[in-house]
Amino acid sequence: MPVQAQDVQRLFLQAVISRPTVSITLAKALWEKSVEAVRAVDNTVNVNYSNSKDAWETFVIDLNRRLNRLDIQFLSSFDEITGKEIYALVNQKGDELAQMGTEYTAAEIAFFKAIVEQIMLAPNEAWSVSSLVALREVAHLKVNMTKSQAENVLGSLVAKGWLMSRKGRYSLTPRSVLELTPYLQSNYPNQMNECGICMGLVTHGIGCHTPNCKTRMHSVCFTKHRARYNQCPSCQVDWPNDATSGTLLPIGPDAARGGAAERRMTRRDVGEEDDDEEEVANGTPDASQVPKVEGKVKKEKVNGKKKKTKKDDDMDMDEDEEEEAEPTPEESEAEESDTGARRKSTRKGRGTR
Repeated sequence: MPVQAQDVQRLFLQAVISRPTVSITLAKALWEKSVEAVRAVDNTVNVNYSNSKDAWETFVIDLNRRLNRLDIQFLSSFDEITGKEIYALVNQKGDELAQMGTEYTAAEIAFFKAIVEQIMLAPNEAWSVSSLVALREVAHLKVNMTKSQAENVLGSLVAKGWLMSRKGRYSLTPRSVLELTPYLQSNYPNQMNECGICMGLVTHGIGCHTPNCKTRMHSVCFTKHRARYNQCPSCQVDWPNDATSGTLLPIGPDAARGGAAERRMTRRDVGEEDDDEEEVANGTPDASQVPKVEGKVKKEKVNGKKKKTKKDDDMDMDEDEEEEAEPTPEESEAEESDTGARRKSTRKGRGTR
């Protein structure tokens, strides 16, 4: 079968698909090698390589046009730590973590999702979880998994570029950020840190030190911003020249500190209701776990005062009716005196007749 121009894309994809991410330098080198391989078989095939930006962008656009029917795209991002541009094949399906389905079992995916939740809910914007907390998640799974199995899964997730392991803590990698952003936005909208410069997700970087200022940036974006401006773009407070000066707030694993960094977090801990999730995770409570109500009606507090419920109003009405039905001793004595007076009047009337 004769080679075709499309074979360049096939060779390129075969080289990329086995890698979690590729730098733009490596991606262009793989494209060049793919062109050379096709031309080595048939030098009459109209394929060419150019190191220009326009030629590369045209190649990526054509590649994504062919991948679109497979719900896959070859997308670019950058490493939050190094700032280097990277590319990865990204599954565009709406299924939660669908791209992991061919690599991991349902139990392993459930374990990964549990770790992702701990990373997303980490206190102090640490965006990471300790190895101890990660392994503890096994006890909260609804599937069977041993500690040794969990350790093997963690090793695999690191090797395949889904998790990063540094200083005993697991965090999201450029690949997982690139591929899981829609999933994270859907499930953790309140935890998403948006860079004030590039608008990308910030899991490693800095935050403005002014209380209540929400400005967050990647360290590389901070460097670019600080080269032109010396103030926070939101609150206008003066910023130091160096992101690592200690003045700015750390975002990422460096922000983990204290006992909270070793504690399992739930949505309730970050101000979100998770009653349904807790019930699913822990099972339906038995009768001994359900609080008993013994003739008392719980009253809501509003601004330190008790707010009556509808049941309270009904009970107050009933009490009023009971008070009307049962006269006080003074009212009873007055009523008896009035009755006695009426009886004397009746006897006198009879005597007159």
